[in-house]
Amino acid sequence: MNEKIRNVAIIAHVDHGKTTLVDALLQASHTFRDNEKVMVRALDSNPLEHERGITILAKTTAINYKDYKINIVDTPGHADFSGEVERIMNMVDGVCLLVDAFDGPMPQTRFVLKQAISYHLKTVVVINKVDRPGADPERALNEVLELFMELGADDDQLDFPVVYTSALNQTSSESSNPEDQAEGMDPLFDKIIENIPAPKADKDQPVQFQPSLLDYNRYVGRIGIGRLDRGSLNLGDTLTCIRLDGTTKEFKISKLFSYHGLDRIEVEHVEGGDICGIAGLPDIMVGETVCPASCLEALPPLRIDEPTLRMTFAANSSPFSGKEGTLLTAQKIQDRLYEESQKDVSMKFDIDRSDQSFAVTGRGELHLSVLIETMRREGFEMEVSKPTVILKEIDGVECEPFEDLQIDVPDEYAGNVMQLVGNRGAETINMISENGQTRLVYVIPSRGLISFMNAFMTLTKGYGIINHSFREFRPKLNKAIGQRNTGVLVATEEGKSTAYALKSAEERGVMFIGPGVDCYEGMIVGENKYQTDLAVNVVKTKNLTNTRSANKDVTIVLNSPRRMSLEDCLDYINSDELCEITPRSIRMRKKILNTSERKKYEAHHPEEYGRSEE
Repeated sequence: MNEKIRNVAIIAHVDHGKTTLVDALLQASHTFRDNEKVMVRALDSNPLEHERGITILAKTTAINYKDYKINIVDTPGHADFSGEVERIMNMVDGVCLLVDAFDGPMPQTRFVLKQAISYHLKTVVVINKVDRPGADPERALNEVLELFMELGADDDQLDFPVVYTSALNQTSSESSNPEDQAEGMDPLFDKIIENIPAPKADKDQPVQFQPSLLDYNRYVGRIGIGRLDRGSLNLGDTLTCIRLDGTTKEFKISKLFSYHGLDRIEVEHVEGGDICGIAGLPDIMVGETVCPASCLEALPPLRIDEPTLRMTFAANSSPFSGKEGTLLTAQKIQDRLYEESQKDVSMKFDIDRSDQSFAVTGRGELHLSVLIETMRREGFEMEVSKPTVILKEIDGVECEPFEDLQIDVPDEYAGNVMQLVGNRGAETINMISENGQTRLVYVIPSRGLISFMNAFMTLTKGYGIINHSFREFRPKLNKAIGQRNTGVLVATEEGKSTAYALKSAEERGVMFIGPGVDCYEGMIVGENKYQTDLAVNVVKTKNLTNTRSANKDVTIVLNSPRRMSLEDCLDYINSDELCEITPRSIRMRKKILNTSERKKYEAHHPEEYGRSEE
């Protein structure tokens, strides 16, 4: 064992404070200079992570405490990025399970703890946010204990140490009383050193290394990140990679990386048991084994959950193509998707040569929308289709993914929410009501959650909270689920929208645009009151005459248009519609832009335009 190393992962449900806790650990260990300016949630280096307040990619850092090196892996909490959590379990020897003292264990807490228990990892339970109003650390701890027993933890795993913290205030203690909180994170550091075992790694044995994460650098290619299970690595070593299909490839280590604080440091030597990154094999893959040619021993491959959602990407074909972006062609999109697939093993894509489109698969809507938003900011223009679930044949039966769904709403909205969820094929598991709040627990088909968020938030006036995580594949329900139950207002002319035209159009429904917006035929400009689509002219102007009118100077007053974010648009569109993505605009449109051609197609293919009966 390398006694002076500890490898630990921070795991929790989304928003329970993992990255903030890592901030507190970095500060408490004096990793930064006293005068060094460090931003909040320092490990969330991606701009989208800071804007959304979530962790998207698992990241590695390291701190020094009392002559120990503690490698810390910060993991995502959102269900769409759970693949990152699964892959890092074999590169750590223990986990810090973070639980909000107010919320207690949530759906993703169950998922990440189940992973830790299945790998027989030692757990340190951290009850965070003990200073939050309404927090009940004792209740949260009891619920954690119940969760351990429910997931089949053994006696050793049930004997877990507990630390109470306020990561935001950088305080901690071993007492559940918030008044006992003291500055610093020493109680947590001490519990990690005492309870998380040192990595078992014989430095005198031949090298054995398995990458669990990937990074990408356009100069050195892929960087495989993982724990060195055996031996020691030196810069320039010639090693062999055992592929997942059993073939081998020899390569030379061109770069060797270690971690300290926020920095990835180039080093020349790494001891067994440490977490490191290696470069030199441009197509190294998660789960492959790196070892010497004289001792080819492959480690068990890592289990990577398959994608559950598919979307089609293609070059922008709207009349406004090329007006706002700089990266327009299908080849540019293909190159960017290939680069993304090099570091995100949960994302895959296939090329449809017939129409130069790309079927991109991922773990959820948020997973794919983050990719789309990233590409949009890089200057790409493209069009994407409605997300659809990936079906799978198991023992000759067509199956679809199902998810655990937990909803928290005020009691007054519970009945309407139950009706909404029931129409989407959900099965009720539990219902608890206390203190004016109702918690509803369901198992629901993944396609039932597509386009669900808009309707849910409207129904609960923004007071509802929803959490979901992948459960399993089950036989497909023979029911139409997930289609929007209202029609849309579709523009018939190209030009700038006018207040005069919008005034009459908004009598038909809710508008998505205001005056002065560039429109084209086939663009979706609003939502109809009824289930059918309606073609409207939003660019017409008032006829000018020399006849005086008593009301000619009356000011036109319009309602505020509904603002749609990228996720809102992806949720909203139906299978006959597309979302046009450019660096400056997000537009929804029909696949067939010409109004008369679209109506002919709808008349001959009515089965494609059925509305759900919600």
